[in-house]
Amino acid sequence: MTTPLATEPPPLHHVPPHDHKPDDSGRWFRRTLAVMAGIGLALAAWHLQQLLLVLFASALVGLMLSDFAALLQRRLRLPFAVAIAAAILIPLAALATVFGLFGTMMVEQFIHLSERFPAALAQVESWVRSYAIGDDLISQLTNYAPKMEQVVGIAQATLANIGSAITGFAVVLVAALYLAAQPRLYIDGLIAMLPSESRVRASETVAAVRASLTAWLKGQAIGMAFVAVGTSLGLWLVGLPSPLAIGLVAGLCEFVPYLGVILVAVPTVILGFGQGADTGIFTIIALVVVQQLQGNLVMPIAQSTFGDLPPVLTIFSLIAAGTLMGPLGVVLAVPLTVVGMALLKVRLARLGRSSPLTGG
Repeated sequence: MTTPLATEPPPLHHVPPHDHKPDDSGRWFRRTLAVMAGIGLALAAWHLQQLLLVLFASALVGLMLSDFAALLQRRLRLPFAVAIAAAILIPLAALATVFGLFGTMMVEQFIHLSERFPAALAQVESWVRSYAIGDDLISQLTNYAPKMEQVVGIAQATLANIGSAITGFAVVLVAALYLAAQPRLYIDGLIAMLPSESRVRASETVAAVRASLTAWLKGQAIGMAFVAVGTSLGLWLVGLPSPLAIGLVAGLCEFVPYLGVILVAVPTVILGFGQGADTGIFTIIALVVVQQLQGNLVMPIAQSTFGDLPPVLTIFSLIAAGTLMGPLGVVLAVPLTVVGMALLKVRLARLGRSSPLTGG
């Protein structure tokens, strides 16, 4: 009897394991939402740029008042409430005193300037036309002169902008008072909204930005004061009318580097040449001497203590701000650049790097 052969099991075929990839649709969806939110936030900021500039200006003025209050608190041992009240009242009292003592004289000087300027401009034009090349140049410029309708439109737009500027200035002052009175409320409130692991870095960043702005404001105040006093004294020695009014405007315009100098120098030089060629030349010399002393002596001393921005960066920040954000952007271009450089310096420090451009 034969034994039946055991049947062998069929060979097992090798089945490759399935390559199960995790489902990334949820992660990509979240990333897409984050990108769309960022774009939406950027568009909102662009449309609200004037409001954001007013907010930044308010924070800047509030920082000035807060630092002044801190100085009074340290030196005079005052409570914070008394120090912040004094920081507000002392500048107001100083302005009231200055305008009380010199207000009438300054108003008369401004009126005198407005009366003298057209005659001075006519005298300069007559002097330039006495030369052939000057006559040809003025004739060419006359062809590009705006028509009366355009002049009226420009005047109306200027008056509207002045009204808007006065309203914005009032908003900035009121908001600055609230920010200076309770600075920690807003800063700590914003930081508290961040995740707990980001709050320390945010506090360090805010402290670095505040320190950079404070240092820049101190140096700028020194430069503005020197230009105001130096210009008034120099134009008084030259014999130009209304030197105090021109010096005051020159000091205020120094808040916007380079551009402020041009805005003051052009009408001042025209006024000087309106009194004579010698007076015009001495006016140019006086303005150049003040600017050279301010740029090569006063500001380097202030910058060694408080720091400053590279000149090329300052110039291009003014151009970019004027192109993108208008006149208010030009006024705030430099402090905005100071904030940007402070943020860059903090970022480089966390990466263990530094750059001479950021003062590192």
